[in-house]
Amino acid sequence: MSDQIKNAQIEWREGNVPVALAFDDPYFSVDDGLAETQFVFLDGNDLSNRFCDGFHVAELGFGTGLNLLACWQAWINAGFKTPLRFTSFEAFPMALTDMHKALLHWPALMPLAENMFKQLENGWRIETPTLCANIVIGDARATVPAWEGHADAWFLDGFSPPKNPELWDADLMNSVYHHTQTGGTFATYSSAGFVRSRLGDAGFNVTRVDGFGRKRHMSVGIKP
Repeated sequence: MSDQIKNAQIEWREGNVPVALAFDDPYFSVDDGLAETQFVFLDGNDLSNRFCDGFHVAELGFGTGLNLLACWQAWINAGFKTPLRFTSFEAFPMALTDMHKALLHWPALMPLAENMFKQLENGWRIETPTLCANIVIGDARATVPAWEGHADAWFLDGFSPPKNPELWDADLMNSVYHHTQTGGTFATYSSAGFVRSRLGDAGFNVTRVDGFGRKRHMSVGIKP
């Protein structure tokens, strides 16, 4: 790990839920983070019906790695033997010890998590027969425009827009659109009006749908 990387500062609240002090926001739902990930990002992008060899997921906000693990598990459960491609953009990565503590909430994910940790100890890349993942460290407003890839689905998982406006910046949403395959999708837990407007202005067809748990609505969209 590079000494230049600034790790996220974490506080543990409400039964060991990690909260990012810089944004005063939890990394996942206090109700059930895994269920939220499956509802918002996997179902929101209709991944069970869209997975195919070479499928590429991109994400704003790697956090605990929960979204990656849930997606990877779904890929394996769908019977794929080829690698899922996954690119995540993260400015302030959690220390691996903090990630491990957070993921202990979901014992069923730990075999995949242990594989992930073993590889992340040597750098921000994971390569297995069923996963090829890159975690791109740095400000997404610079790293996404510089990225050469195009995603089939985006997980827009920055912290709450009022607390983390950088990850909902209009120029960044434009970059997300330009780095999406035609027919590609996004999903996010946020239904904030300005978030939907910026994604719509970027070119996505945006829809507000029912949200997870206490959140009444979330947003999904497609690149026409």
